[in-house]
Amino acid sequence: MANRDSYDPDPNSGICEWTTSGQLMGGGRQGATRLKKVLIISAVVAASLVLLVGVALFALWRASQVVPEFYSSVLNDDSGQQQLASDTMIQKATVLASDVRKAGPWEAIFTEQELNGWLAVDLEQNHPGALPPEITDPRVAIEDGSLKLGCRTRWGGLETVLSLTMEVYLAEPGVVGLRLRSVRAGTLPLPMANVLEQIGQLGGRQGYLVRWQQSGGDPVALIRIDPVVKGGKIVTLDNLELAEGEIYLSGTTDEPADPEDD
Repeated sequence: MANRDSYDPDPNSGICEWTTSGQLMGGGRQGATRLKKVLIISAVVAASLVLLVGVALFALWRASQVVPEFYSSVLNDDSGQQQLASDTMIQKATVLASDVRKAGPWEAIFTEQELNGWLAVDLEQNHPGALPPEITDPRVAIEDGSLKLGCRTRWGGLETVLSLTMEVYLAEPGVVGLRLRSVRAGTLPLPMANVLEQIGQLGGRQGYLVRWQQSGGDPVALIRIDPVVKGGKIVTLDNLELAEGEIYLSGTTDEPADPEDD
């Protein structure tokens, strides 16, 4: 009779084996059980990852759909008031353009309501190609020392409200400083690279020199504005102030210097 402890079945059978302690080990059955556990765990992990990704995407979508309070408050102003504000803005801009062509001091005040009226009426009706087609309904909010810009746009296949917050100040006579604080789609922060590029391109198209520097980690655009008007007169912006709901600016226009005698 064969020794029980030395029993060794056909190694290719994969059915059973005897241990030296006399215990029967179901090798094939145990391997199948182990594989089943691995598959279950893998399925649970995969489902959890899909769920987390779905929750994250939903959270990003919800964040992108939030409309900034300043934007919603100025977007739906009465159309009659918008027309009146737009007309006032155009009248003030016409007077300012005339004043800066004359030698001497000049000044102007533009209100938030006038700017938004012009954006809602005159820009849309008379300057339809001024903005990229994916940008609509631009509006501004003016606070003490800062400016908020908002518009509807498509970002990453989503319709959202894009907002830009910046500090605006006069760095030196004739040089306007724009310190960019944030760019958001809804409440979702966005990289500033595209905005910086657009500011540089806009300044270049208008013939303004744009320099960049950093302040507290924020990018700052320094834009030199010193146009020469009819007759060679030199225009200098001497003061730029943003108060609650309005922008005040003033400056001087000087006659060209007489050429030196030979």
